[in-house]
Amino acid sequence: MSKSAAHSSFLETLYPSWGQQFVMDEVLFEINTEHQHLVIFKNATWGTVMALDGVVQTTEKDEFVYHEMMVHVPMLAHGHAKKVLIIGGGDGGILREVLKHPNVESVTQVEIDQQVIDLCVQYLPNHSAGAYDHPKANIVIDDGVEFVNNCTDKFDVIISDSTDPMGPGEVLFTSRFYQGIKNCLNHDGVFVAQNGVSFLQTDEVKTTFNRLSPLFKEASFYSGAVPTYVGGMMTFAWATDNLALKQVDVATLEARFKQAGLKTRFYTPALHNGSFALPQYILDALKNG
Repeated sequence: MSKSAAHSSFLETLYPSWGQQFVMDEVLFEINTEHQHLVIFKNATWGTVMALDGVVQTTEKDEFVYHEMMVHVPMLAHGHAKKVLIIGGGDGGILREVLKHPNVESVTQVEIDQQVIDLCVQYLPNHSAGAYDHPKANIVIDDGVEFVNNCTDKFDVIISDSTDPMGPGEVLFTSRFYQGIKNCLNHDGVFVAQNGVSFLQTDEVKTTFNRLSPLFKEASFYSGAVPTYVGGMMTFAWATDNLALKQVDVATLEARFKQAGLKTRFYTPALHNGSFALPQYILDALKNG
């Protein structure tokens, strides 16, 4: 653990030949946890930044884009989700947004690394905004793959908020994980997952599609652009047996949005509707996948 001198730099190592660099005005915390290398630092533009294994996970400045799209798209498409399961999401942003939906009765969050939760509560408190103390929240420290494969509960919405498919996050992109998801998802429920920046990680999109397609009547994607996940728009995997969920019209989404009393900074019902329209290069990749 260290508080270092000002103005060292952090070079993201997600791609071998290209990346982004951050000035580290102050390193707040750095540690090798049991599962991964974690660093939290201050940056003048992005506020507090957290990186795991050389890859930026979340920043104070733009986290709302990611968390709102990961949560409100499946939640408002479903319309009456009562039981929600979150896999990963240790920074607490997904939990915070799910708990804004008054219809929700319980949220189970399965995170492999307790230290990530503790450090995010300490250094990124606005991400969880007290969500970890909410009476509807049930936090389980466990391996997400094992949890879904041994789970006897059923959930209306399942959200996988994982790191990229490397290190401890890699198993959350496997067929065994998706099979477990299928087993604990209600018949009319929906599963969503972050799926990387599609222009640079097109193979991830193809692989996810090929693994989800045999299990669900509909495997698809929607998108959103998160500034610190550089390289263009991000895709979110969408899997369900309920084909109506993707087709919910804007007027219905607006009514549900209003009824839930949501206040957002990125998500809108019209944006939700349009986010399922994918560029041709993704459609081609899925067709040829």
